[in-house]
Parts: sequence; structure tokens; C-alpha cells
Amino acid sequence: MKSNLKIIVLSIASLFMAYAGLQLFVPTDWSGRQVEIRIPEGATYRQALTLLARNNLIRDRNIFILIGKLTGFDKRVRAGYYSFFGRMTPYQVFKRLRDGKIIEFEVTVLEGDSLPEIGAKLAAYRIASVEEFSRLVRDPDFLMELNVQGPSLEGYLFPQTYKIPKGIPPRSVLRVMVRTLREEFDSRLQERARELGWSENGVLTLASIIEKEAAADSERPVISAVYHNRIRQGMPLQADPTAIYGVKSSREKITPRDIRKRTEYNTYTIKGLPPGPIASPGKKSILAALYPAEVSYLYFVSRGNGTHYFSRTLPEHSAAIRRIREQKAVSNGGAGEDLSLTAGDPSEE
Repeated sequence: MKSNLKIIVLSIASLFMAYAGLQLFVPTDWSGRQVEIRIPEGATYRQALTLLARNNLIRDRNIFILIGKLTGFDKRVRAGYYSFFGRMTPYQVFKRLRDGKIIEFEVTVLEGDSLPEIGAKLAAYRIASVEEFSRLVRDPDFLMELNVQGPSLEGYLFPQTYKIPKGIPPRSVLRVMVRTLREEFDSRLQERARELGWSENGVLTLASIIEKEAAADSERPVISAVYHNRIRQGMPLQADPTAIYGVKSSREKITPRDIRKRTEYNTYTIKGLPPGPIASPGKKSILAALYPAEVSYLYFVSRGNGTHYFSRTLPEHSAAIRRIREQKAVSNGGAGEDLSLTAGDPSEE
């Protein structure tokens, strides 16, 4: 009798193991098709399993309910879009759900990127259309919600690589970018800004100009000092990148007509800082804006190799420009480059 009972138990166990093996390790679909499933925010584990079963990715929900209880996974599930491929076993499907491997896009905001570049990157992944992005970053109510004092989110979208889940609302993406900025521009740096008598918007505005002007990290604090010195003396900043902001791409050449054009950002035609940043500054430029070098320079001109000559007086500055022109003339066989429009160049004062 005991022998028969043992055989029955073993038979049942074998059948269960065979059944479980079928449910876990035999694909439900051999076609190789791709299936995309959206697990809504707040969905329970059982609701997620129902969606998987409905799309023929698992067979018996009860097996996975049992596994969920045994592992404790039934108490949590990550919302988002999941991508599954035919020939995946139900266990592989479950494992992807357990690991929360939702579809994410990697979007990199570079130091010096402006809103058009950032908007284009988000549009490329269909996170937000260019039109929606352009509207959102200037929405007064949204700016107020984020406590942004500038006219837009320009300069507040911190440069780094973001993993953005598919389907996340554009507002949430922008909130993350602004929150990342505030994590970098932390309470210590905010206190330093207050010591200088500067607002967050003012610091980011100057940092964005430094970002567009500086190529060598070692020069960022020196360039910052030039602008701090000019502001203290009531001199116009005359920063070339501000002359074309909102007018044309920063990749285009700056012309004499550009610096004469009257815009609210052109620091050749306005005194002091523009109303807001002109690009996304990185941490190094923010630090440079807050901790300028202790130098008395008022001028700088590009050497053409990513570094600059710095001068204290206009005669020194003019001499530096002549020297660079002569060097360019020699290297170009007599055709000197026009340096009347150089970074931070007040040569027409």
C-alpha cells in the first residue's frame, strides 16, 4: 500500500514538474514577433500577469502567482513599457518584468546645449514634439511651479545622460532635469551665490556665457573674472555668444551686423547680464561663475587654439589682437583673420 502511494505521489510530482516546465520554459510563440506591453502606473502584479497572458506571453497565471508569492515579487511591479520577443520563454518574460526592464531612451544633454538642441533630442525619441517642448519650456505656470526666475528653462536643464522611460510625460522629464540641476547647484553653492549678492538665475546666466566662451577648463575662472570685473565697473560684457542667441545657431559665424543688432540678450547693446541663460552650463562653469579668479583682466581674445590672451587695459588688448593677426597672416601666407569679433572682445570701445 505504501509502495503504491509513493508511486502515486512521485507520478503527481513528475506531472507537476513537467507541467511547470512547460509553463516556464517552453515559448508560447515561435514566430519571433515583437510585443510591446504597457504596465500602467499603480497596476498590481496580478493585473500585470493578466496583460502578459492576454498577449500570449505566458500560459498559466497561477504558476506565476505562486512564484510571485514565494519570492515576494507579487507586492511590487514597475510601471512602464516592456518589450518582449517571440521565442522568449515565459520565465524569461517573468524575469524581465521582475527586473523592471522597461524601455528607456538614453538622452544626453551636453554642456553648452541650448533649448533647440535639447528639444530636437527629445523629439528624436518621440518623448515630446518640438512644438510641445517649445511651449512647455516657456510656460509661465510651469516655470512658477519649478521656481525658475528666468524667461524659460534655458540653462536649467542640467547636462548629463538621462535614462528616460518610454511614455513618461514631457513635464516629468523636464522636472527631472531641473531637479538634477538643483542637486548640483546645491545649498553650499546657493549660499555662495547669496554671499556674492547673485540670484540663481544670474549665476546660471553668467555660467552659460562662460560655457560658450571657454574651451580650456583652466580658463573658466579667468573668463568669469573678466565678466565680474566688467559688471563691477559698469562696462558692457560684450560676449559674442549673446549677440546671436535666439537669432541664429551658435555654430554660425558671428558678423558685425550681429553685434549691432538690438536684442534683450545682446550684451553689446545692453548693460549687465541678459534676462536668462543662453545654454546649459556644466558644473565647472557654474563653479567658475561663483568662484572667479582673483585677476584684474577686463579683456580677452582668442588665440585660435581654444585658449585666450587676457589683458588689463585696452592698449594691451589691442596689442594682443595685432599680435594674433600677424601670426595668422604668417601662417595663412599673408591673409590675416579678422579678429574684431572675438570672444569677450570689447575692441570697438
